[in-house]
Amino acid sequence: MIRVGNILVSDEIAENDFVCNLEKCKGACCVEGELGAPLEEDELDILRAIYEDVKPFLTSEGIKAIEDQGLYILDEDGDYSTPTIGGRECAYAVYDERGVLQCGIERAYNAGKINWKKPISCHLYPIRVLKKRNLEALNYHRWEICSPACELGKQLKVPVYRFLREALIRKYGEAWYSELEAQINERLAQ
Repeated sequence: MIRVGNILVSDEIAENDFVCNLEKCKGACCVEGELGAPLEEDELDILRAIYEDVKPFLTSEGIKAIEDQGLYILDEDGDYSTPTIGGRECAYAVYDERGVLQCGIERAYNAGKINWKKPISCHLYPIRVLKKRNLEALNYHRWEICSPACELGKQLKVPVYRFLREALIRKYGEAWYSELEAQINERLAQ
């Protein structure tokens, strides 16, 4: 375990390789699972503020799911997540011409319509954040649908933390990431 401030980072994030391979998985993480994407409470206001700018980038099915369920849902555990279409794909997900799921929010971001990329849980995946009092634990989430990403990561020799550099900096800042990298490099040197 690596500790950077109040953040505990699983060794697996440094030891395992990972590079998303959308050509192989087709964005399965946007459709598999029991719920939509986990949301942090501060992201709820963001979704309310950007929805009208994101709406043109969504499918009619996604818009209907959002209109029926709301911009986000509160589950039985008291956690927020994105609504889904028929209990399957995230309502904000969109299939491209190749049949690959992409984030409609991210499409709006890439088009310059909004300045928020996507929910941080999506940006950080395959890292999952567990919050306990004043600590956060970052864990590597293994999922069979990500086997192609693990294979590509090994081939390219890109560890999880490096693949997720942008997302980790977005969440915790440049100084935090630099400290994480320094600690990992120090371990590797030993």
